[in-house]
Amino acid sequence: MGNYYNLLDTLKNHFDNDAFINTVTEGDIFAVDLSKQTIFPLAHIIVNNSSIENNIIRFNVSILCMDIVDISKNENTNVFIGDNNEQDVLNTMFAVQNRLYESLRRGDLFSDNFMVDGNASCEPFAERFENYLAGWTMTLDILVPNSMTIC
Repeated sequence: MGNYYNLLDTLKNHFDNDAFINTVTEGDIFAVDLSKQTIFPLAHIIVNNSSIENNIIRFNVSILCMDIVDISKNENTNVFIGDNNEQDVLNTMFAVQNRLYESLRRGDLFSDNFMVDGNASCEPFAERFENYLAGWTMTLDILVPNSMTIC
């Protein structure tokens, strides 16, 4: 009966154990106080919708993984890299999301009856919120067993 709770708890536990994530939040992203620098790197979970399909429940989930971009005070003439660590942040946050995807596809979460259906869609972003943040939004379908009984 606790499929929704179980999904959120499982994703939170996964990110709590990720060395590259400090804080895990859920729900409306605009309710998170993104001006606090101590909460980053951050994983934010949004359940977009769900469908009940016979013996499984399909949750369509978007997960934002983001960190603050540091701007160098030193003059930088490298136009490809620029004067910040945005590429480093994007690389690290993509790795965090890829690790979740693989855990759902064939790792510990798969063994715990959480699995991904199809491919994940990942979209990068930068400067989206109050701080200079960069990261990725990954959207995917997660399947869980339907534990509801008819009694």
